[in-house]
Amino acid sequence: MSGLIPPDGGRVVFDGHDVTGWPPHRVTRRGLVRTFQIARGFPRLSVLENLLLYGAAQPGETLWRALLGTRAARERERVLVRRAWDVAARLNLTPLLNAPASALSGGQKKLLELGRALMTDPQLIMLDEPIAGVSPTLAAEIARHLQALRGGGMTFLVIEHHLDVIARLCDPVVVMADGKHLAEGRFADIAADERVQAAYLGRRAVTG
Repeated sequence: MSGLIPPDGGRVVFDGHDVTGWPPHRVTRRGLVRTFQIARGFPRLSVLENLLLYGAAQPGETLWRALLGTRAARERERVLVRRAWDVAARLNLTPLLNAPASALSGGQKKLLELGRALMTDPQLIMLDEPIAGVSPTLAAEIARHLQALRGGGMTFLVIEHHLDVIARLCDPVVVMADGKHLAEGRFADIAADERVQAAYLGRRAVTG
């Protein structure tokens, strides 16, 4: 869906546009962005620099504007710096803005991953196991941030195996098993579904 892996079949339609086979940067510009289970980034760059790299509509990426340093390019850079500070403040990363990304803990790297996604001005963020390998304290903090962003109108597609996080964040819930759609609905109904229980918890052995 994000364009990272070329599809070998089917179609991806987002916001009324067929984005099948588009490269990742073009999909991102359309408003569809993803995060990774293993947080990525540029370890030697600071948190601020990592955020700025993902800022949308950067005129400085054009060679002649970068060389000339036009007024429009400078103003856009100022806007992106302000946005990066706002994103960092929202995710409690402000004290770490000048720290290299390599110095962050696993949970802080997950927050930076989310911050980079927010810098792209997304319509939909796809989160791949946003709390995998994160301490319980930071996992709860990440969940709170996601709830607040959702409350502000942000849309998420979350892939996650921690049921407590799914119960807290996701509605509707879609269950996949063996690559197929198994069930869909509210968490309470999904959790009570015998097919889901059998697929993920197994069936009780019958002896006698």
